[in-house]
Amino acid sequence: MRGGRIGVRDWAIAVGAAAILLATGLSRDHSPTILDPLGYALLTAGGLALAAHRRAPVTVLAVTGLCVLGYQAVGFDVPAVAYLVAVYATVRAGHHIVTVAGSVVMVVALPFATLASPQDWSVAEAFTQSRDVLQLAWLIAAAAAGEALRQAERRADEAERTREETARRRADEERLHIARELHDSLTHQISVIKVQAEVAVHLTRKRGEPVPDALLAILGAGREAARELRATLEALRDDEKHPSHGLDHVPDLVERARATGLDAKLTIEGQRHDVSAAVGRTAYRIVQESLTNIARHAAAATASVRIDYRPDTLAIRIDDDGMATPDTAPTPGVGLLGMRERVAALGGHLRAEPRDEGGFSVQAELPVDRTS
Repeated sequence: MRGGRIGVRDWAIAVGAAAILLATGLSRDHSPTILDPLGYALLTAGGLALAAHRRAPVTVLAVTGLCVLGYQAVGFDVPAVAYLVAVYATVRAGHHIVTVAGSVVMVVALPFATLASPQDWSVAEAFTQSRDVLQLAWLIAAAAAGEALRQAERRADEAERTREETARRRADEERLHIARELHDSLTHQISVIKVQAEVAVHLTRKRGEPVPDALLAILGAGREAARELRATLEALRDDEKHPSHGLDHVPDLVERARATGLDAKLTIEGQRHDVSAAVGRTAYRIVQESLTNIARHAAAATASVRIDYRPDTLAIRIDDDGMATPDTAPTPGVGLLGMRERVAALGGHLRAEPRDEGGFSVQAELPVDRTS
């Protein structure tokens, strides 16, 4: 049961309960006393307190219970209708222990409240009267109704979450399928254009004629497009031939980066724990793409890879001392876009931006499910 603002329906329930309690109190025969105004006030307060049954169920349970004891003590023989509604609301909110404890107190205290009333009750009559005010069967029924609705809401929430996860997974799978087919087709067509441009340049030079700038531009654009598409397709295939790439393979990436002359360092912090295959693959791809970009574009001498195992998050950070500055906005490329999509698919966060001290930084936080 979720708390929230007190709405029209809440007030309608509260006013209705208060009206029922007042009508019942007015219809019952009892000897008028100086405490009658207090009794009517307690009947009204017990009913109106139900307006907050969603927002503060435990408080409402306590208030309605005290009102029942109060108007019984001043001589009003009225069933504990508001308290039963409060029991339902409190159980629905998941406060089982509080509800049981409060109900036990009510069952024990009601006979004493009845004995304290101006009417001349014997002990046996007081216990009988208290059972009429708060029937145990109705008490159990109210709690059972609250628990049944709570379980129904929980199952509905779980079903909705499952549907959303299934829909997101299917959408991701369909997106990857379409992207693979599209890029396979484009790679073939661009390869044809590139080959034809290379042949045209070769024949032109063979005849001793100057190669037109437009033809050279077509050749250069074809080569660049082919490289970008191959890189995109490789990322979209999700490493189908080598599905085991994950965090255990990150040291290999750092070693290969060192082999190119880059002073790369790896730091692992926190208590290492198992992560899902999806998180491991995503972490591997982030490090791989970042180190590749550093080697190709950053003109950096050093790079650091930091992996931090946190209780519910795997944090990854790759920094370099390249030429990027805070004044230069990063050019969005296929690799950076792929990293963002992978991280977003896992519900994580990614930041990729120049550092204040110079160079570039990629920071990712991937949620880790420790319950599985």
